[in-house]
Amino acid sequence: MGSERNAEAEFAAFVLSTQRRLRRVAYLVCGDWHRAEDIVQTALAQVYARWDRIRREDGPEGYAHRAVVNAAIDERRRPWRRERATDALPDRAAPPDDDGITPAVLAALATLPRRQRAVVVLRYVEDLDVEQTAALLGISTGTVKSQAAKGLASLRAHLSGVPADARTGE
Repeated sequence: MGSERNAEAEFAAFVLSTQRRLRRVAYLVCGDWHRAEDIVQTALAQVYARWDRIRREDGPEGYAHRAVVNAAIDERRRPWRRERATDALPDRAAPPDDDGITPAVLAALATLPRRQRAVVVLRYVEDLDVEQTAALLGISTGTVKSQAAKGLASLRAHLSGVPADARTGE
């Protein structure tokens, strides 16, 4: 009973220390704060269900990060997550945390395909290296490099207003 309480206390501390960062990653990948919160809750439920094994093996940070990114990429495929038309407008969303990411960058990120967006967010916002990003997404390092290059080119083109193929040297 004591070890179970200890595990629950460890999990609660883990959630408190990582929830904000995980929500930020989910938001940058999916583009919606409310969905990001749902994604993080889903991922944390997965972490909790496997808590004892995860903390003994690789540690919960990597597992939680991977669960959030995978859930953010896959969540649009779930039929209950699709948007529905409504007559009443919802309340305004809470403003995002001021993390230095401008609305223009968010709009540019939204133009990227989901997997490419996940690579760009993990590499350049979360500052993970190629190998860590590949491990989190379950893809090869070569795919990370090519997706990052394509994503950055698309972001540059979107933010500059000049298509990538119209610029000199590309």
